[in-house]
This record gives sequence, structure tokens and C-alpha cells, in this order.
Amino acid sequence: MHEQPTQPGIRVSLGELIEMRHRVREVQLFSTPARRSPLIGLHHSKLRGRGVDFDQVRVYQPGDDVRTIDWRVTARTQEPHTKLFHEERERPIYIMVEQSQRLFFGSALMFKSVLAAQAASLIGWAALGHNDRIGGLVFGDLEHHEIKPRRSKQSLLQLLSRLARANQALGNHSQSSRDSFGLALRRAREVLRPGSLVVIVCDERTLNDSSEQQLLLLARHTDLLLLPLSDPLDHALPNAGLLRFTEHGAQLELDTQDAELRQAYRNQADARKARWQRLAQKLGVPLLALSTQSEMIEQLREHLNAQRPRKTL
Repeated sequence: MHEQPTQPGIRVSLGELIEMRHRVREVQLFSTPARRSPLIGLHHSKLRGRGVDFDQVRVYQPGDDVRTIDWRVTARTQEPHTKLFHEERERPIYIMVEQSQRLFFGSALMFKSVLAAQAASLIGWAALGHNDRIGGLVFGDLEHHEIKPRRSKQSLLQLLSRLARANQALGNHSQSSRDSFGLALRRAREVLRPGSLVVIVCDERTLNDSSEQQLLLLARHTDLLLLPLSDPLDHALPNAGLLRFTEHGAQLELDTQDAELRQAYRNQADARKARWQRLAQKLGVPLLALSTQSEMIEQLREHLNAQRPRKTL
């Protein structure tokens, strides 16, 4: 693939997504023997009791399932130890990342499409470093590209290559009216085995009745990590006078000096955010909302710190 010249914040290159591997150490997305991530409980519970293969024993850490304590090692060492299982170390992680026209927009540090690509890349490199099997689905207005989960760097590079190509193609075609998010979720339900971890990176505005139902069905057999993306202009209109918008020959005028209009716009945005929050609470899954307004890794750190269990005296 011949890449277009990089336009910082507007388009992203494969090289930039590969370089994201150097930033994995800046945020603790997955656990290591020395450090545990607040996301540790994401999907291990579904793997218990399914004939999984024993892998190794390590010192018990807060949050471990007490049913996996190895009592013989604990008695011998006088320190609690727990068993690790093969699937914990090589779980399938399926990264679903949107690259549609509605993401080809940004009023702050970068376009939402770039933010999506960077977040998906960072999670992919973190998962590979954790010895997990990586695959995913890049979906947009007109097509989607799927990479089956494999424990190989090549699998991740294939996903990132597809992601970069989709990103660089944005702006070259008109937006489709089909429900690309719903179609992508249905595909994920068809191909993913129980116990997989599905990371969903999409526009905040993609959530509708159909896609929410698909997410509820998907969550029955897999674990989810939700990363809805937004831009400051998605949440509030500036008081900037008369704004004109044109698409496919149709024109729209908005008088942003109208306080009622600005309030109605803000109310719609608040309702979208609340819907994601209700869904995450219902499913019991992490919600890591990201904005183009500030640096991605700093936002992820803030989310993970907020989810970290508080110490009690």
C-alpha cells in the first residue's frame, strides 16, 4: 500500500500505529506478574470450570478468584498462591474499531478517526505484550475487514495495516446510511468463541436500539470493553451566530445564538452519554470514553485510576 503523506491529527499512517508500541508502558491496560490492572476482572470469570489447562502458580493477589488458590503450595510456603490457567494468558482479544465518515471530524487535538486508530493500536500492542491472541474488525460505511485472532505479531500488523488503509480512505466517498456498527456486531457474534474479550472503539453516536440489542447479545458469551469517542462539538454548540452546513446538495442553517437550540443540543449529547453509562452498568463492563480534546493515554490513565479499588484501613 502506498501511503498518503501524513497529516498530523487528520490522517494516520501505518508507521505511526506501529510506533504506538513504544507507549504501551505508559498505561497499565493489562496485568503483569508485578502489576495488576484495574481491568483484571474483565474476562477471567467466564473461563473457570471449563476444563482449562493449568499453566503456573503465582503469589495470590487481591482480586484473584479464591477458588483457584493452590492450598498445597500455600501450606508449603506459608504464603497464599493461586493457579493461573492457559486461557488467562492466551485469551482471544478482538478489537472492533470504527473508521467511518462520521469519525472524519475533529475540532480539538485530532480527528475522531485518528483517535480511534491510536486507541485500537495501543490496546493491540498491549495485548500482544500480554501474550494474548489478537484479531479484530475494522468497519466503516461501505465495507469491513476482519482479522482472525492469532498469537502473532503478524496478525496485529495485518489489523493495523487495514486500519491505516481505512483511515486514509476517509474523505474520499460519501457516507452510507446503513447500520455499519450493527452489522459489525452481528459478525462478531458469529465468529467469536465464548470467553473472548471484545474491545469496541466507535463513535459515541453509533449507539441506537439495534446496536444496543446486539451488544446485549454479544455480552452473554464474551466480555466487553467499551471506548466511545467524541469531540467537544458533539456535546456543545458554540455561540457563533448563523452556521450553514451542506451535504449532498441539502443545506441546513443553525442560529447558534439561540439559547434554546444550544440547550437542546446539549441535552441530546447528555442523553447519549447517559445511555452508554446505563449500558455499561447493566452489563457490568468498563466504559472508557475518549475525547479529541486531550491526549489519549492521559485519558486512559484517568479512567483506570478511577476504576482502581480504593484501599481500606
